Amino acid sequence: MSQQVYQRVALIGLGLIASSMFWAIKRGGLVGEVTGYARSAETRDTARRIGLCDRVCDSAAEAVEGADLVVLCVPVGAMGPVMEQIRDALKPGATVSDVGSVKGHVIDVVAPLIPEGVHFVPAHPLAGTEHSGPESGFAELFDNRWSLLVPVEGSDPQAVARLRALWEGMGAHVDEMDADHHDLVLAVTSHAPHLIAYTMVGVADDLRRVTDSEVIKYSAAGFRDFTRIAASDPTMWRDVFLTNKEATLEILGRFTEELFALQRAIRTGDGDHLHDYFTRTRAIRRGIIEAGQDTAAPNFGRTSE
Repeated sequence: MSQQVYQRVALIGLGLIASSMFWAIKRGGLVGEVTGYARSAETRDTARRIGLCDRVCDSAAEAVEGADLVVLCVPVGAMGPVMEQIRDALKPGATVSDVGSVKGHVIDVVAPLIPEGVHFVPAHPLAGTEHSGPESGFAELFDNRWSLLVPVEGSDPQAVARLRALWEGMGAHVDEMDADHHDLVLAVTSHAPHLIAYTMVGVADDLRRVTDSEVIKYSAAGFRDFTRIAASDPTMWRDVFLTNKEATLEILGRFTEELFALQRAIRTGDGDHLHDYFTRTRAIRRGIIEAGQDTAAPNFGRTSE
């Protein structure tokens, strides 16, 4: 049985990640009380109806009062304004963390607003689905996934260790990383792939010679997996690209170069180049499966269509 890590945790923003955190915390008995707040009254009502959080508050300041850990689970672009709302209500010795997909920007806007005596330990769980909202969460979301902690200069080692214990208690593997490297890694593994998926779905929508019904009927040929990624929360992804510009543009530049090389190989009939390229990329897929980050089961492990 997991030990209690914090007496009180406040979750600000009640979407997929926050709701999954709550259910994982309850599964592990990791926290005495979890409070929650969402900007939308409708979301707060939904949270109360489904029993999400021990107490749902009507202001962010009320939710963080007395909390040992405050986790900002809002889009990256909203982190600064939320910190403005809660900074005066934070108790001395509390830790502020987040779950944002971009770390450099979050540190830039949040760190200056952290009061004296409050710890700041940014984090990013590498887990998610294409669904969003308070009803989309589930306790197993973080099992065998990675959560990256990104301590800032002066982060208290005990506060970092305690947050690590919470994420491990929720089923995650934990690594530490500096902010710039995190943002580059995520541009490769998440941000650029999402942008490419959005683009491919947009191309299909523009290509009127292929009808909507054909796109939908025959999507299992590969397009379907782009659409799953491209169904992700638009506000979150808008903020990601606006706040991780440099790393994303660097990776997209590299992607464009690779794409031109493949175009050239197809145009000139260079089968050796194509075969070597696909062999190398296939090995990366095998590595992901061997690391336990996906399944080799047929149909990507889907149980139903």
